Amino acid sequence: MSAPSLLAAAVSGLTGDLSSPLEVLALGSALVAAALVVVSAFVKTMIPLRWLAVGGNLGFLVYGALHPSPVMVLLHGALLPINVWRARDMVRLTRRVSAAAAAQDLSGVWLKPYMRSRRLKAGQVLFRKGDAATHLYFLAEGRIVFDEIGETMEAGGLFGEIAFFAPDRKRSLTARCSTGCTVLSIDETTFQQLYFQNPSFGFQIVTLVAGRLMADRRRLQDQLAAARAGAPEPAIDMGAPGQPAPLTPRPGARLPE
Repeated sequence: MSAPSLLAAAVSGLTGDLSSPLEVLALGSALVAAALVVVSAFVKTMIPLRWLAVGGNLGFLVYGALHPSPVMVLLHGALLPINVWRARDMVRLTRRVSAAAAAQDLSGVWLKPYMRSRRLKAGQVLFRKGDAATHLYFLAEGRIVFDEIGETMEAGGLFGEIAFFAPDRKRSLTARCSTGCTVLSIDETTFQQLYFQNPSFGFQIVTLVAGRLMADRRRLQDQLAAARAGAPEPAIDMGAPGQPAPLTPRPGARLPE
């Protein structure tokens, strides 16, 4: 078939498709959905991408229903609730992160919906120094002591995040339950997905790590200051009774000969 014949057949088919308002609506929906798919290829963040996917699903659903295509209806009917759920999930996380940032809340409580619960007995070790960092933790109940520094953590705090960013990915402390504990954990894969999909989440985690490092620095400075304050003054040798005190030369000075 020649090119003019193909063009004429295409025009004839398009004219037939536009013969009724429903056909016009179906074609318009398909065009809008296709445009949204093209636009989504240039989007770099997850939330706009999900909403564009929702729009594309709706457009193709309308087209599949009005220009009967059961396969298209089934495909986009299955994808639509998934994309809506994921979009709402990311929006909720963004709101939690924004609220935590506004309140300067570094506890990490906004991560709880993405974590799994685990019950530990008193004396049980959660992780040891040198272990690979595979999870990030939130202490929901109980107390945890870090053996190497002797500090105790109360319920309501996030911990274990610094090792995720350490060059060797190793734990620097041992975490032991001093009482029965309920610990929530998030695995590395889920953590990375949240980190890369949501810029606000990533920024808040960086803020949390920086705050933890600053707290460690202040603790070390306080310990050093306390050690210096408790150190005895150096003794001065005054010599034997009745004898002159030995001379201690200043740097660069010469003793009398």
